[in-house]
Amino acid sequence: MTRKRITIATIVIAVLAGVGWCATRPDPVSVTIASVEVGLVEETVANTRAGTVDACRRAGLAPQVGGQIARLPVREGDDVKAGQILLELWNEDLKANVRLADRDAAAARDRTTEACARADVAKKRAERTAQLKALEAASQDEFDIATGDATATAAACEATHASVQAADAGVAVARATLERTVLRAPFDGTVAEINGELGEFLTPSPVGIPTPPAVDLIDSSCLFIKAPIDEVDAPAIRAGMPARVSMDAFPDRTFPATVSRVAPYVLDVERQARTVDIEAEIDDPEALAALLPGYSADVEVILANREDVLRVPSQAVLEGDHVLVLIDDRIEERIIEIGVSNWQHTEVVSGLEEGDVVVVSVDRDGVEPGARAKAE
Repeated sequence: MTRKRITIATIVIAVLAGVGWCATRPDPVSVTIASVEVGLVEETVANTRAGTVDACRRAGLAPQVGGQIARLPVREGDDVKAGQILLELWNEDLKANVRLADRDAAAARDRTTEACARADVAKKRAERTAQLKALEAASQDEFDIATGDATATAAACEATHASVQAADAGVAVARATLERTVLRAPFDGTVAEINGELGEFLTPSPVGIPTPPAVDLIDSSCLFIKAPIDEVDAPAIRAGMPARVSMDAFPDRTFPATVSRVAPYVLDVERQARTVDIEAEIDDPEALAALLPGYSADVEVILANREDVLRVPSQAVLEGDHVLVLIDDRIEERIIEIGVSNWQHTEVVSGLEEGDVVVVSVDRDGVEPGARAKAE
């Protein structure tokens, strides 16, 4: 009877101990998990600060001289052709100078016609006098006078030709001076901005003091993305490498692109922050129609890629190349060997197998080797 009571007491104590252990046992940690899978992993680098969609040709234009705006035949957003007038300053005095120079040139040509006609007559007279002298029908004095007159008028004819050239040069100078008051489009493009109104005065920028251009002209038919890359990553980038472009204006879309240029110098932007500018061109010409110069853009350059390899989310990989694996309801630590990686995925060379479950939410309290866990 005593032995039976001892057995019952032992059972009760064991049950109570089990209940007490369950009551004091910590609750499982809630974790986010991911399965080890086979897929594509790319090694990439991206810009350190936001890049910009830029136009291949963009010009801030202003007249070479100051003056009052007399004509402004374009508006912001207008498409213009090369050579089209964008702006003209008041220049009636210069136009008058051009007309005066044209008339001076015309008068010089008339004087040339007169002088050369006299020279032709004098030449013929000298030839006839020479024939008469040969027949002893003209004296030596008459011959000398006729010959000298022919020589003098020929020289006058040549002089008037030179005066015509000088007059034409004067016309060119007057027209060039006039042209300085006219602003023309240097290429086909779109007027992005106009700083000025009819009747306002424009003043050329003082040396060393930049001022806003009178007209900002953009050739939006050719666009590229310019972005700064950290100097540490720049040596691995070469022209011709594939890239991806993302923009805040198109949050759900990326644009395949190709690196077209790596700047041959380091740009010191601020203290302890040196970058190298790269340029990328979007591969799909039709996509350019949706872009506007000035959009912010990010460029992700693809340095290498691995297809059909084991991969895990990059945020699951801890310092020292180890991960936390969830087995049943326990977290275990696993050392792995990694290959290429980017911000999204990391290649696993060894240490894991397809289907293993890794913990992604590694920064939560209580997530550590040996802890009980449950998947969200």
